[in-house]
Amino acid sequence: MLAWTCFALGCAEKVNRTDLDHLNGYWEIERVAFPDGSHREYGINTSVDFMFWDGEKGYRKKVQPNLNGTYSTSDDAAFFKIAENRGVFMIRYNNGMSEWEEQIEFISNSELIVVNEENIRYHYKRFQPGNFQK
Repeated sequence: MLAWTCFALGCAEKVNRTDLDHLNGYWEIERVAFPDGSHREYGINTSVDFMFWDGEKGYRKKVQPNLNGTYSTSDDAAFFKIAENRGVFMIRYNNGMSEWEEQIEFISNSELIVVNEENIRYHYKRFQPGNFQK
């Protein structure tokens, strides 16, 4: 279904395996687009997603940026693998209690768009930490 959505709406660019290296790092949610056409914009976020992928497996966890440039986090993480089927890349998560997947619709060094199983589109931008120290 997700692949059909991408085809019907027209993807900006095809995701390549080499693009997946852009997953590594900190991502801040920018907006969410719902299937009914509505959307929610996010301003300042108190938490961001840290993603790590080594080419075979990875994890994603919520972190809170601190004013001194460090991050606070818990030990909770959602582990994932990425599967490719006919040029469509799916992130398959497992956090020990549940499993879910998201299609990578677009990825670059500064932008990530994923679509979940309910056809909700999440737009992320690369998190740029501010330096609040003088």
